[in-house]
Amino acid sequence: MIVVDTNVVCYLLIHGEHSDIVQRLFDADSDWVAPRLLFDELLNVLVTYERKSLLADRQIVVIVKEALELMGDALYELPPERVLAVARRTGLSGYDSQFVALAEDLDIELVTWDRQIIERCPTVARKPA
Repeated sequence: MIVVDTNVVCYLLIHGEHSDIVQRLFDADSDWVAPRLLFDELLNVLVTYERKSLLADRQIVVIVKEALELMGDALYELPPERVLAVARRTGLSGYDSQFVALAEDLDIELVTWDRQIIERCPTVARKPA
């Protein structure tokens, strides 16, 4: 089991430069979890892709369905005080702190391309390999 950041899920569901790496990660460990925030961030990415005409509305519907199948039962709500504690300790945003808090609480790795998270939380966070 691993915590995955939104960018990791995006590369699995939307073909991009890191999609092959993420597919290998998924093949090695498909038990992915994330804060509930991941779905909101994914929707924001999809809106941006649609506005830039990078994805059609039919493609977005398919991606949303795939995301729900992939992550639907694996999205966690985190107590605000826990997120705030991580944000204060690390200097990360409240958004990023949710991913770190979940990884710490479950005592598992957080996989992300976010350089700031990796630098500030090296015992928890790593890049996909």
